[in-house]
Amino acid sequence: MLVPMSELAVFVPDATGRTVPVLEIDQVSKRYGDVIALRELSFQIRGGELFGFVGRNGAGKTTAMRIVLGVLAADSGQVRWQGAPITFETRRRIGYLPEERGLYPKMRVGEQLEYLAELHGMGAHAARHSAGHWIDRLGLSDRRRDEVQKLSLGNQQRVQLAAALVHDPEVLVLDEPFSGLDPVAVDLMAQVLRDSADQGVPVLFSSHQLELVERICDRVGIVADGRMVACGTVAQLQTCGTSQLIVDVPDAAPGWADALADVSVLRVDGSTTVLELGAGADDQAVLHAALATGPVREFHRRRPSLAEAFRTVVQEQSR
Repeated sequence: MLVPMSELAVFVPDATGRTVPVLEIDQVSKRYGDVIALRELSFQIRGGELFGFVGRNGAGKTTAMRIVLGVLAADSGQVRWQGAPITFETRRRIGYLPEERGLYPKMRVGEQLEYLAELHGMGAHAARHSAGHWIDRLGLSDRRRDEVQKLSLGNQQRVQLAAALVHDPEVLVLDEPFSGLDPVAVDLMAQVLRDSADQGVPVLFSSHQLELVERICDRVGIVADGRMVACGTVAQLQTCGTSQLIVDVPDAAPGWADALADVSVLRVDGSTTVLELGAGADDQAVLHAALATGPVREFHRRRPSLAEAFRTVVQEQSR
């Protein structure tokens, strides 16, 4: 389900009808020799939106993010913020979390965050105040004077997120921000990103943790071979997955559903059978067959997870 770019605009309306700024990635392509990393990649991220960017390793996610930041130059296409091409001055207002940590290992946490805030144009007093706020917010108060290299990997990731937020960015671009975090830290970081989006910041992040993406994202883009192959809300993307039925028939004999046309048995768990319906399957025929075995305690369609929808989309793309 490819959702194409609409007419590009500086602003689009949100649910209340107000206009919000947009980060636009428009027909961006990038080649490394014979390897095509991005193929006319296009999507938009609206202010106040959490946008999950998912794909296999090598799909082009990190390349796209680096082009947004200006770390890499696109061969063609353009990245725009509020309708204008991104410049050096614009990039100073972007908060970036790289997949590989970009911290100074021997600097103390507080000093490092203050320094990075000042590099983005903050005054010394504002930088100190902001660093203190994010240290407290991310549960690092007792680590403020520690060298980064002495922290656990999870706490280093918290510092890396603080570094992306400390200069009060207008846009957040985060490459695998949840990597290496325990469940408590994942929940904390997810809430921080949600709070940022609620303040109107467009948040773009990549992750292989599709259950988390499904839980927190407003929209999701699936990338395969450098192309945006599907983009939409989680509910929209779930329509890309296979249709399944959950049927609980306590008196049914084994194999009761094996002869049903265009129906596959995915698994049997006690008296519950999970069926996958093909394009020509008739759920009423399944219900009739289930009732023929005796009482039916449960009969309902199951929405595929985002992970299942992802596998379906990527498999279809590779055919």
